[in-house]
Amino acid sequence: MRQDRPVTRNHIKVEIEGPVASLVFNRPQVLNAFHNEAMDECVAALGELGEDDRVRVVLVRGEGRAFSAGFDMKASAERDMSTVDLVRRQMERQFDFIMAFWDCPKPTIALVHGFCMAGAFEVALACDITVAAEGTRFGEPEVRFGTGIVAMLLPWAVLPKHAKEMLPTGNVKMDANRAHAIGIVNHVVPERELSAFGRRMALDIAAAAGPSVLFTKRAMNRTYEIMGMRDALRASLDIDVILNATPSAEKAEFQRIRKEQGLKAALAWRDDRFSDGQAG
Repeated sequence: MRQDRPVTRNHIKVEIEGPVASLVFNRPQVLNAFHNEAMDECVAALGELGEDDRVRVVLVRGEGRAFSAGFDMKASAERDMSTVDLVRRQMERQFDFIMAFWDCPKPTIALVHGFCMAGAFEVALACDITVAAEGTRFGEPEVRFGTGIVAMLLPWAVLPKHAKEMLPTGNVKMDANRAHAIGIVNHVVPERELSAFGRRMALDIAAAAGPSVLFTKRAMNRTYEIMGMRDALRASLDIDVILNATPSAEKAEFQRIRKEQGLKAALAWRDDRFSDGQAG
């Protein structure tokens, strides 16, 4: 079987083996947190893979201990967000990054392990299929420190009651079994089997008639978009721009603790105020 030499950008890797490509988040030292450069590399890679006739399926995974912890909070804190226009530009960049997985013409399979938080949670939702390793933790913690959700995909993936419980609580301890039970995850497997399980699934898809797979994905995506999904996501983004540009006590306290005591202490402050029962 043909195996191309892996292509390593600065923050991701792209590997192609037969009809299956792997897009690998490659910042393990920060739990694969997404900063602008990593996001831009992902968008470019997805565009290339979408045009590559050799590739039939794209696996999406993270190097090291986690799929991804979400957007890089250190980079966010150091970025100039002093005007509404700057906030909008950054959030639109993040939105376009997430939706690149949805818009990829090839089927995308997220193989998640460790942590799948915030922006990474939205990436997993934007992928066509999600397979989780046992022990994976999912969460959307934005409300805990006064920011908005970039791509409000969860209400389109689960029943309203589940979305309306998970998002307002900012729960960060949803386990893989709960995520599977409410429809966020397709399959839960032991971590040691995650890669092999995902590849078998990808090869099953690749064995089907290529044009039928592409047009079936396109038709399914259009069904959601005709129902108003993309317009709803854009409307939510407009609201979140206002929210993120508005000062709040929670944001100020989070940033104060981060500057004085470090990110770990700020995250502990964020989460210690909540019970984190199995909401969702």
